[in-house]
Amino acid sequence: MSTAQKYDIRAVELTDDSYTVEQSLVRNKYKALDADGNVVLRGKQKMFKLKESFPFVDGDGDDAFQVDAAGYLDVAGNYVLTDSQTGEEVVVLDNDFSILQDTWRIRDAETGEKLAQIDSRGALVTLARKYLPFGAWIPHKYEITDAEGGHVGNIDGQFSFRDRYEITIDDASSVPKEPIVAAAMVIDAIQGN
Repeated sequence: MSTAQKYDIRAVELTDDSYTVEQSLVRNKYKALDADGNVVLRGKQKMFKLKESFPFVDGDGDDAFQVDAAGYLDVAGNYVLTDSQTGEEVVVLDNDFSILQDTWRIRDAETGEKLAQIDSRGALVTLARKYLPFGAWIPHKYEITDAEGGHVGNIDGQFSFRDRYEITIDDASSVPKEPIVAAAMVIDAIQGN
């Protein structure tokens, strides 16, 4: 069993190397589309909760997994991804808050071992997005690396009225795809990208 297979989520099978994540116009609701344009995953941020919570369903609307903040009103912290079919905690999305760079780690929920990392590219772009008027209109770009720092793929923001990201996974032999696609949605919602 490969490392990525160990972290498979029962209700979701992501086999493509590229996905598009789109936010709805009204609130933090997202859908992930495969290369053929089929909806493979939907997620939304629950409103008016002290603890951030994101339920995800598969393309048919069946419960797939849940991402919940470990603490209350947590902007920089841990978010646990739990498989809805088994009830098992699969991975932790760990946010390392910084002014210069957005860094998220995907870690094993049991051992804490780092599986992958998602970093924003460029301190100047990150600063411009946070502090310039209309900075939020600058598309965000992230690089995905494995535990050893090797390139795995990219999450590239697209210029549009609603947030849209193209996720490309060049080598998923050592990283789980589902948490990466979920992380793109969670990062956008948490950081108000």
